[in-house]
Amino acid sequence: MSLQTNPTSVSIENLVKSTSAFRRKALPPVHLWNPPFCGELDIRIARNGTWFYLGTPIGRPELVRLFSSILKKEGDRFFLVTPVEKVSIKVDDAPFVAVDFVVENSQGMQILTFETHVGDFTTAGKECPIHVVLDSKTGEPSPYVRVRSNLEALIDRKSFYRLVDYAVHHEGWFGVWSSGLFFPIIASKEINAEI
Repeated sequence: MSLQTNPTSVSIENLVKSTSAFRRKALPPVHLWNPPFCGELDIRIARNGTWFYLGTPIGRPELVRLFSSILKKEGDRFFLVTPVEKVSIKVDDAPFVAVDFVVENSQGMQILTFETHVGDFTTAGKECPIHVVLDSKTGEPSPYVRVRSNLEALIDRKSFYRLVDYAVHHEGWFGVWSSGLFFPIIASKEINAEI
């Protein structure tokens, strides 16, 4: 059953007006907001991070950044939330794409900090783990890092290849360290079997 939208109350213009006060550097406290559900909005985030409205890519990066700051996930569904309304949108995979990362050392620990396509930064660690999902048919890896709350970023291919350069073997796994924690990528025996 698909939800019907009410075009007079649910619109991209209303969302822009409702969020104009939050155009600051700090993210709005969406975790504290629980407004009434207003329906679906024809917004879709593709696997490559492109946002579409009514089937057309949203070409204004500042608008995408604004909407990404009010994104919330509940269960398997994604919503854009303001203090007064909540609308569902479609997300093909993860709502963010990690397009780069930096490696730093602090007190002998390696620290990996990722940047998303909308300018968010997240440091891999306890609150923001890295994990890899293997496609059951092709075996193709899809690596992710948590950005905030329960929202994740797909680590893009070039960044994943760079990440593998920092990987080491540890307790039967091949993976990376960040913030004192080890994040497995693939079992060491599977790498050895391919050599």
